[in-house]
Amino acid sequence: MKKVDLTKTDKAYYTAKTEPHIVEIGACRYLSIVGKGDPSEEMFSKNIAALYSTAYTIKFQMKEKQMDFVVPKLEGLWWFDEIRFPNQTIESSAVEVPRSEWEYRLLIRIPDFVTKEDVESGKELALKKKKDVKVKDVEYFEMNEGTSVQMMHIGPFSTERESLRQIEAFMNGHHLKRGGHHHEIYLSDFRKTAPDKLKTILREPFVK
Repeated sequence: MKKVDLTKTDKAYYTAKTEPHIVEIGACRYLSIVGKGDPSEEMFSKNIAALYSTAYTIKFQMKEKQMDFVVPKLEGLWWFDEIRFPNQTIESSAVEVPRSEWEYRLLIRIPDFVTKEDVESGKELALKKKKDVKVKDVEYFEMNEGTSVQMMHIGPFSTERESLRQIEAFMNGHHLKRGGHHHEIYLSDFRKTAPDKLKTILREPFVK
């Protein structure tokens, strides 16, 4: 039985240079859970736990159908109320918008053979096994991100502003306007990796 590993079959999605560059991202399927607040708070960890509980339950269900896959990296879309916090740039929002005011959608990609029905079935089983009511908030989600500017950020999350400044300068230099939510792909497990070793893809969809 072949095991699908999206980090290998879709390398373009999971790789980035250490300077801003343009990429084209196609339609993808995800498991998703939404929330609001500081990532250091307990609720953020609970949302991650619910997402992974569902992902691994679905993985084992699909394996029984001879369609196994590797659970990919955690991702997140981030945004804030632009009416309450007007005139923010990509760089300034990272420090001027309080972390408590950021909304997010955590994501884990799933292969195309995993259907919405498979997700609902996996949620039911995960809820029964784990007794975690947050599993109810996990949902099937599709996104076609399109053309984006991205770069690899190496180091702690607290220094992301430096990379965001580079992305913003690149977009301004090419007359590009933001066209979607700020997207982060966490290539490193931030619970186990030293902050200076963390690798995070920062991605900004745009329109011309």
